[in-house]
Amino acid sequence: MLCGMWRDLEQTGHRLVGPRGLLMDAGATEAAIADMEAQNPDLVLILQVTFTDAAATCRIADVFDQPLAIWAVPEPRLGGRLRLNAFCGLNLASHALSLRNRPFSWRYAAPGSGGLEHLLGAEAGVKPLKPAAVNADPGRGREILDDLRRKSIARIGAHPDGFDTCAYQPERLAALTGLKVTGFDLADLFDRARAVPGEAASSLRTEADGVISGLDQVDQEQLDRSLRLKLALESIKDQGAFDAFAIRCWPETFTDYGGAVCGPAAMMGEARTPCACEADVYGAATQLILQAASGAPVFLTDLVDIDVEDNSAVVWHCGQAPLSMADPDAVAKATIHTNRKMPLLFEFPLKPGPVTFLRLSQAHGRHALVVGRGEMLKRAKAFTGTSGVVRFERDAGDVLDRVMNSGLEHHMALAYGDHAEALDSFAAAAGLPVIRL
Repeated sequence: MLCGMWRDLEQTGHRLVGPRGLLMDAGATEAAIADMEAQNPDLVLILQVTFTDAAATCRIADVFDQPLAIWAVPEPRLGGRLRLNAFCGLNLASHALSLRNRPFSWRYAAPGSGGLEHLLGAEAGVKPLKPAAVNADPGRGREILDDLRRKSIARIGAHPDGFDTCAYQPERLAALTGLKVTGFDLADLFDRARAVPGEAASSLRTEADGVISGLDQVDQEQLDRSLRLKLALESIKDQGAFDAFAIRCWPETFTDYGGAVCGPAAMMGEARTPCACEADVYGAATQLILQAASGAPVFLTDLVDIDVEDNSAVVWHCGQAPLSMADPDAVAKATIHTNRKMPLLFEFPLKPGPVTFLRLSQAHGRHALVVGRGEMLKRAKAFTGTSGVVRFERDAGDVLDRVMNSGLEHHMALAYGDHAEALDSFAAAAGLPVIRL
């Protein structure tokens, strides 16, 4: 991919400066920044070849006053590992730059697809969307808001560095929703999991064996540790009467504990206690809102691809969708994390049917409700984990533009059914403007 991007750039006739290889760490990025400062370029172009957090992009944006552009590349939907995930990196960067009021141009296209000169011109920049007030009956929304004010979230660990999408201010969230957030250390979760009685863990193993295939095919010690995380979460939930979790799911669950929390999060979500990964507190709040509006389990997912030609998009996460969302014609199976190689994760394509997306957004430094509707298609699994191919009610090109122009966070909640009317009512009750994907 990177070689193809360079070939395209060379064919434009522009003088190119800067590193030709991947920037793998902060040290390499700082060295490249110093070299480019000396070159005084007319435009700074970031080649988003794979997933990264937004820290390096924000550092580059802070250093250079010149126009900024990002080119991210798609990858084929082959049913295997999501290897590049460059769109999600672009998504994180877009949100982080929106918080800094930093304009930038963007492109999401494969090398050799043409149209590169548009990216290098001034006309390709983001055009921030202005959320619109809704004219809806707030009655149903008041019920959701009143219920939300009685709920609480347990935040376990801190969000990863460079994930501005998961940052939050407790007082702002409380003023808007009344939600209470209580923080826990990851060590507390791990200690509780290790202390789970063996018979309780064995009982959960038997229960899981009845709903998911392939448990015998994964490492059994790691599986035991993973399942114990569910019981530890239930212990915290029961003791604190919590309604949702925001969990720092990596890397410590793998490196310090030795088992994935993805499968346990899917089980908790199926039981109507939604879990947000990467300690995304607003993601957990979003799930609670959509769960109340839909009366159904919800799934916090990443948008990882938009294909304008196919007029579709892919939503995905490592393996934590509730099992009730599985395509009944596919086998839902136990699997391991594609990077860390530990269980328990779930793997299946999402079932076809109408879906609603939601995000309580902080993009551009203001609160808004982002609502989208679409149809999950009957398609083969796009990537390992839990994923689905969706066709939004707007054309895919319009959705792509609106995601970038809104500065939307990289996590959205998904529920089956059309719940836009209830969400409009909630927006009216909470005084929130709405952006529609």
